[in-house]
Amino acid sequence: MKFVPGIFLLVLLLTGCGKENLVIPNVPVNFSDLLTDPRLLRLSSPGGAVVLDKYGVAGIVIYRTLDGRYVAYDRCSTVNPEKQCAVDLDDPSFTVTDKCSGAKYLLEDGSPAKAPAVLALKKYNTVVAGNRIHVTN
Repeated sequence: MKFVPGIFLLVLLLTGCGKENLVIPNVPVNFSDLLTDPRLLRLSSPGGAVVLDKYGVAGIVIYRTLDGRYVAYDRCSTVNPEKQCAVDLDDPSFTVTDKCSGAKYLLEDGSPAKAPAVLALKKYNTVVAGNRIHVTN
């Protein structure tokens, strides 16, 4: 009877592995640029956001939070991620919308703001050193 909890945990782990295709794939992300770059101009004040293609799965969105921190997310929606539908910035840029499903996400923390989204956007490491921003995974 001592083996029953171990077997139960093993079965639980194995059955949970079947949902791996419902997550955003891991791809190398390595973006670095000066915050004075014209593409990043909207990050000069809190609440500003920019979208950059050719990074991550469907591009990345970098957002300056209301308290002045910088965060970055993959633009790939967590609703049906196998479709790699990119979220688009809303106006004002506090949220992004998945045009394929209608899901919305908050840029402050990447959390879902409107169904059918239930999982947060994939977040990347964001570091500002001097006047340069780095986004990596």
